[in-house]
Amino acid sequence: MNSTAQPADRSHDHGHHHHHQGGENQVEILDLDAEVLAEYTASIIEWLPTQTSPRQIVDLGSGTGAGTFALLQHFPEAHVTAVDSSIDHLRRLQEKACERGVSDRVRTVQADLDAAWPELGSPDLVWSSAALHHLADPDRTLRQVHDTLAPGGQFAVIELAGFPRFLPDDAPENRLGLEVRIHAAVDRRAEQMPHRGADWGPKLTAAGFTVTGERTIDVQFDAARSESVGRYALAGLRRLREAVAEALSAEDRDALDQLIDAESPQYIAHRADLAVRTQRFVWAARRA
Repeated sequence: MNSTAQPADRSHDHGHHHHHQGGENQVEILDLDAEVLAEYTASIIEWLPTQTSPRQIVDLGSGTGAGTFALLQHFPEAHVTAVDSSIDHLRRLQEKACERGVSDRVRTVQADLDAAWPELGSPDLVWSSAALHHLADPDRTLRQVHDTLAPGGQFAVIELAGFPRFLPDDAPENRLGLEVRIHAAVDRRAEQMPHRGADWGPKLTAAGFTVTGERTIDVQFDAARSESVGRYALAGLRRLREAVAEALSAEDRDALDQLIDAESPQYIAHRADLAVRTQRFVWAARRA
């Protein structure tokens, strides 16, 4: 949902993502993603069928720490190893760990999961949010996770339905189909990631795991609940502008530019009709 230990671009998920064009904007998106979707992340952790409270956790594709800090909060005796390919993301994660007074419970590892597998000990829980579909060979990574986990350890896989939608269906822009066409352009660009949208259940089973649970979470978070929604939408649409502008018509580019222009009446950060609408798909699996 969360950035990532992989080389591809996360333009669709704050993308997610996880790839490091527009580094500052990407860090901002990941931080806002953590803030806006915090209750959904917490609900996933609460749902996980862990038999005992894990003490050693690995967050694969940690980004700036959305999963890391939610896990630390839910499991107060745990330590987390955060793994990501981006040094900028890990630096931001370390800053937040210091700000929150949990730096002694966090270790960061910079690694490309498509390359050599890092030394991660024998964790009780591995968490991977919005990262696996970026990998060139995710089946290899699933086997590596299986062999890394302690016996009986849990693996949580969270993937995204795609980039969030922000405007209501009856917004003037959407009556003209703007968001539909922008998302279609994102989907065409994402064809280079063949594992996007995969059913990870059979892949987990093939890697030796026992799948212990699956769920789909519908995310609906409107602007009335947090002023961060406007900033989140703005950062996300700026990211989309970078990623798919050349695939849009001149008319759609202009409409998108109006949404991210602070001088425009359509400026998205000032609108009261916003909502974050997306889905999360979750799999829980156990090593025998």
